[in-house]
Amino acid sequence: MHDEFLCHVTAYGVCDGRRIGVPLGTYRAPTLALALWWLRDRASWIAQRLDPQPDTPHLPRGALTPVADDAPDVPRMLRTWCADDVQQELVADELAAGHLVRVATSDETTEYELMAESVDALRMQRAAPLLVVPVA
Repeated sequence: MHDEFLCHVTAYGVCDGRRIGVPLGTYRAPTLALALWWLRDRASWIAQRLDPQPDTPHLPRGALTPVADDAPDVPRMLRTWCADDVQQELVADELAAGHLVRVATSDETTEYELMAESVDALRMQRAAPLLVVPVA
């Protein structure tokens, strides 16, 4: 069992013709349960900021506008992922096995990426001997 996990949330977009990543948060989770909780919390946090509830009192009237029916719905995708017990179990199993987990969704302008990986797996990768093949 892997005991500690590094979790990252990043938004990617294009600026001046280059792909730019903007970190939205990092967390070193001491347990698998906290890693999963943090990823769901950040996904919900992004969804709420992209698509707050229309009756939120601090939003001025008319601040929210509908989008086209065929527009990618990142907030809905993130909320659906958070509520999907099967997906959460899959993420837990992958992390427990020492695998990197990446959950990503995007709209026309931005890609949102949630990642987590085992600190132990990272340490083991660094400690493993490199495969060196001589080139003739």
